[in-house]
Amino acid sequence: MPLPRRGGEPRLAGARVVRTSLPRATPRSPKRVGRGAPLLSHAQRLTRRRHSSEQVPPEPEQADFRSGKWLQERAGGDARDPRHTPLSRMGSRQRVSGTEEVVIPCASDSDSGSVDLQLSNLEDIQKGGPSVEFTDTDISDIPILPQETLPENLRLVTLQEPLNEASVERLIQSIQEVLHGELKGEPQKLTFLRSLSSLSQTIPYDQSTESFIHRHTAEIVHVLSVLVQEESLHSLNSLVRQEIFVTITDLSYQDVHLLFGSEDREDLFGLITKSIISLPAISSPIQLPRIVSNQAIQQECLYRETFEAFSVMLQSLVIKDPHLEFFDSIFKHIDPWLQSDRDHERERATSVMAQVLKCLSSYLNLKLPLQFQRLGHLVAVMALLCGDPLKEVAEEAAEGTHYLLHITLRLKYITQDRDNGKNLKETLKKCREMLEQYNLKGFYCCPFKIVQVFEVFLDSQELGQFIMTILDSLKSLPHPCIQQTAGELLITLVKSAEARFEKVPEIIGVICARLSIITLTSVRQQIINTVSLFVSRPKYTDIVLSHLLCHPVPYDRHLAELWRTLEVELSSTTWVLWRLLRKLQKCHEGPPQEKMTYVAVAVTDALYEVLMGNKLRAAAFRLFPQLLMTLLIQIHHSIGLTMSDVSIPSGLFAIQATKTLLLRTLCWQEFSIMEKNGGWTLLKGEGHLQGVFLLANALMERSRLFAYKIMYLLVPLINRGNDKHKLTSAGFFVELLKSPMARRLPRLYSTTRLKTWLNEESELFRIIALRGLHNLVRHRDMREDIKSLLPCILNSLQETNERIILLAIQILLQLVRMLDSTTLATMMKTLLSLFGDVRQDVHRFSMTLFGASIKAVKHAEKESVEDQVLESLVPLLLFSQDENDEIAKESRRVLTLCARFLNWKLPREVYCKDPLYIKPNEVKRVCKFFGEKSKGKIDILDQTLTYSKDPKLPIRRTAVLFVGLLSHYVDTSELKRKGTDWIENDLRELLQDPEPSLRIIASQALFRIQRVGNASEAEISISWLRKLLGCVHA
Repeated sequence: MPLPRRGGEPRLAGARVVRTSLPRATPRSPKRVGRGAPLLSHAQRLTRRRHSSEQVPPEPEQADFRSGKWLQERAGGDARDPRHTPLSRMGSRQRVSGTEEVVIPCASDSDSGSVDLQLSNLEDIQKGGPSVEFTDTDISDIPILPQETLPENLRLVTLQEPLNEASVERLIQSIQEVLHGELKGEPQKLTFLRSLSSLSQTIPYDQSTESFIHRHTAEIVHVLSVLVQEESLHSLNSLVRQEIFVTITDLSYQDVHLLFGSEDREDLFGLITKSIISLPAISSPIQLPRIVSNQAIQQECLYRETFEAFSVMLQSLVIKDPHLEFFDSIFKHIDPWLQSDRDHERERATSVMAQVLKCLSSYLNLKLPLQFQRLGHLVAVMALLCGDPLKEVAEEAAEGTHYLLHITLRLKYITQDRDNGKNLKETLKKCREMLEQYNLKGFYCCPFKIVQVFEVFLDSQELGQFIMTILDSLKSLPHPCIQQTAGELLITLVKSAEARFEKVPEIIGVICARLSIITLTSVRQQIINTVSLFVSRPKYTDIVLSHLLCHPVPYDRHLAELWRTLEVELSSTTWVLWRLLRKLQKCHEGPPQEKMTYVAVAVTDALYEVLMGNKLRAAAFRLFPQLLMTLLIQIHHSIGLTMSDVSIPSGLFAIQATKTLLLRTLCWQEFSIMEKNGGWTLLKGEGHLQGVFLLANALMERSRLFAYKIMYLLVPLINRGNDKHKLTSAGFFVELLKSPMARRLPRLYSTTRLKTWLNEESELFRIIALRGLHNLVRHRDMREDIKSLLPCILNSLQETNERIILLAIQILLQLVRMLDSTTLATMMKTLLSLFGDVRQDVHRFSMTLFGASIKAVKHAEKESVEDQVLESLVPLLLFSQDENDEIAKESRRVLTLCARFLNWKLPREVYCKDPLYIKPNEVKRVCKFFGEKSKGKIDILDQTLTYSKDPKLPIRRTAVLFVGLLSHYVDTSELKRKGTDWIENDLRELLQDPEPSLRIIASQALFRIQRVGNASEAEISISWLRKLLGCVHA
């Protein structure tokens, strides 16, 4: 059952009947003029009305926001007429004859008019300077909210003569006994409270009373706190609560403030508020079952009157001090109950707040400076309550919001910058236009419409309060529909005032914290859309992104959902993705730092989630080159990176993001190529550059447009950033040089840049440079430019890195026909040193390049390379027996080229694929051919013996076999000169080899060498004897 007030049944204004023998005080002229003067505007005027014996005519009916009473004419007379008040709605004290009623005033029930009326008149008001102070008279001139008359629905009272000094002394003595003693039982408590209230009426004309009360204010507050604490929070069975409220009201009108000014008084206010609002729902003063028993009626009356006394007490505080900062103190105590999870507590608090706001709108004092710091919070709370699922709460909140808008209009009019009148005029015009779109009932029933109107008057700080209040309320909302209301309020406000917020990081922080407790999908999306609106605005983009990136990675499912479902306007998608990308790029510009490393991992994870959500697909296509290169660089930075605060390998984020980027931009074939060839494994390991090369080639093959965009992107940026940035960029760039578009690049960005990298100390840069030259040399028109780099390329053949050597060989194979004889001779000499290299590719391709060099020699210049060709015969012959078929085949092919160059016809046994040691006759013919052909040209025996120490068994075995057989075909005079000891020593060492076949062949070769040596000695002896005999004969 609704409270008997506004627009319907009469309201008991805290009137009470005192059951006591103590005489009542009636105010008379104050003894001190200074005491009464400040009260003329409020206290004295209210006192006169409180004790007036004249009947006041009823007020006209105004708008009521509750159902069934909206702009309706009251039927059956004026229910507010005190003569029509039923017994159940009488004061809390049923008096005996001979006692009088003391009435406590409250705000009038009359409405101050519709909000949308006379708004235009504000524009015509002449504005003064900002330092002007406004009194009540000044405010009453503002057409938007005429000064409301004092309350008229008060009870008739019968006044007595003022108390004499003896009565006052008796009251003081009885109060002192309580202050120094103890109250037992309800009668004693009521007597104390009524005595205190009666004594307060003597303050205007009795200085000793004033002194006594002010001297014992602390004790009084303590006693009242004890009385409140002794009252049960589970039921209402006595008048003590009601008497406390009325007593505080009486004292407040005499400037004795028991609820403000100290910590104890604030605590008392909190206790009082809790004692009435937290009563169980079954005892709700607003909704009680209609029971016909007398006991039930009395209980109902007690609840109603107690609650009404509490409401009147708050209104009396407002009337006494109608400043916003004082109202702020009241709101601080009511605020938690307005956001209570319990319906009956929200209903009571909302009802009280509506009455307080109505009272404040009537008596508001806007004297500068104005200090009300929580307007945004109050508007948010009331707007939320307007969407409350409980009908009574929503109606009470709607009425309170109506008066709050009145207050806000007057406040903003006063606080507007008077030098900026145009803004005020535009603001009022906007407000009027919005209000004209709705009728009042429809307006206050739609919380998001309330936001649209209030938003134009809230400054940036108040907007922040509003949005933080909405977000804070999400953690304790009892009903899903209120979550829906909160979501609508939030998104509406951000859309309307998205450029006027200041504390955006705090807002984003609260949103992230609340995501985990929001259960409704629609509300979650509204909250995420709020973040989307902020991040879409360039003013807030970096702020929002920075705050989101501060959360631990990997992101939890709620934050991941936020990244994936960002709904950014199409025009802003590229901007948002670009700013996120720039944060990652900045991490790659300097030397690695712990903070920047974490930021890079966080941004990479965010990019992965954004790409997974596919909401920024258009931006992903547009920024594909930058995204791909930045992610590849991040993968490079993540290699070997371990972070204590990241639970999974940090490189995984970059790999995932790169894969997702390829899939979202329809690079399916490139993704497949990477997967089939182990590209992802290469990228995140030591073969990172190989993975980069593979991906670049895949793009060149399948998505040339993307490849060309990346090439032109890298041209000016390739040398920026740290070493890992440069390496990855350079690796991708040089792989794109095989494209025909590379021919359009200036030399500064092609050959000149590659030459610089060839001279770098880093092997990786030299590899990249050679790979780039290998790609450029495919373009015939660029070979002349590359020819100038021949000295650097030839030096690369002497490197120890296999990849460098192979790349240099591949480049020289393309340029060999352009080389002169001197260069060819130098190169072929270097290549001879690579024959027999344990690295099979180096061995094979060095022979291939040697053969190509022989073919490139002009006929007139053969003599310049003949020595190199002759020196290659033995190695090529031996390596034709290599266990590697490709090397053996290549050796035979190049050996054939050498024979053609020398105009030799090789015996067919040279091309035999079977091991020569198993075919002694064929071996003899081969050895005889090469022994005879090389006489006087090369020391073939010495060269062959060198390979007896080759690490490969087939080569050692063939070399030892050849040494034994060649000894019969070499120049004996040379062998006589050198002797055979050096050969025999090497062969004896081989007799200890663990391989039996080699030991046998070595022993046979040693025997042949020794026999050749002995034969030589015998020939020498015979020659000496012949000479001696010739001399004797002569």
